[in-house]
Amino acid sequence: MDEDISRETPIAMQWAAPRGSPAAAECPVRDVLDRLGDTWSVLVILILRDGPHRFNALKRSIGDISQRMLTVTLRTLERDGLIARTVLPTSPPGVEYALTPLGRSLEEPIEILTRWASANHETIRGARRSFDTGRD
Repeated sequence: MDEDISRETPIAMQWAAPRGSPAAAECPVRDVLDRLGDTWSVLVILILRDGPHRFNALKRSIGDISQRMLTVTLRTLERDGLIARTVLPTSPPGVEYALTPLGRSLEEPIEILTRWASANHETIRGARRSFDTGRD
């Protein structure tokens, strides 16, 4: 019965539903934004827009990500079908990561968000300063 309710629940009600509820579990907005809202996924996707990268090249491009966190992020993005992992026939074997067609479909929305963030960054920082000053 809960499954029938969650299928009939409008998306707006699903993302507003309490975490752990059937409606929240079925919400595509929560599901996707949980992935893209983490610290590293969008950065990895932005870097892979330019073409395939090996693990260490990704790590160098991001800079402050740990090896473990990059591994977790890459595995999760691969699991979601956003990137593909290719083992290269070299000695020792190399591994390369690239965006899949599904991952490429995120390029435009991420580009729009990136432009918005750049255009509004100083305004947001100013709002934070004003807020923080008013709290002292």
